[in-house]
Amino acid sequence: MTENIREPKQQRAIEKKEKIIKAGFELICQNGYYNTNTAEIAKKASVSTGIVYQYFKDKYAIFIEGLEKYGDNIFFPILKNKNITFNKNDFDKILQQMINYYMSNHKISNIAHEEIMSMVHSDKGVAEYYYKRELEMTNVLKNILINNHFKEENLSERVHIMIGLIDNLCHEVIYHKHSNMDYDIMTNLVINNIKNLFKSDLT
Repeated sequence: MTENIREPKQQRAIEKKEKIIKAGFELICQNGYYNTNTAEIAKKASVSTGIVYQYFKDKYAIFIEGLEKYGDNIFFPILKNKNITFNKNDFDKILQQMINYYMSNHKISNIAHEEIMSMVHSDKGVAEYYYKRELEMTNVLKNILINNHFKEENLSERVHIMIGLIDNLCHEVIYHKHSNMDYDIMTNLVINNIKNLFKSDLT
């Protein structure tokens, strides 16, 4: 019951709770939310099931805390790197680097990404996390562009479209893998479309 949940004060207890969060998040991302139970989380964290219930109401509470702690590494790594400067003449190279970075990140966390995205469409808490971070990333990229002398007019909208184009490209290349598609051509089309969004800033 919720009233029995306690917040650890001592360092050892805090570390134990952190181990439970990490273990639970990793298991759910690997095996799926509905294929993971509290006993498995306790075993991976090297604690008893009773200890888990001292800190968490259920596995959902563990997952949400794990998402807040570790989800950004999967979905929104750019939130950790807000001070980027570049030459506008190299904007296409910057975009290619950004795409490559997102591709590699999607590959590393393929299973986790698929599991969490499926929950975005079915769970309010996960959806709130995702859309909140999506707006944060839009604002971070917007500020990066402003700091590199891009115009502020319609910038939020243009950045949001850019994120969508890159995200869709990553999903296509990593997950869908249509054999009749040339992904080099598709990548160049995405870059050219993004550059067109910022045409007035690049001329």
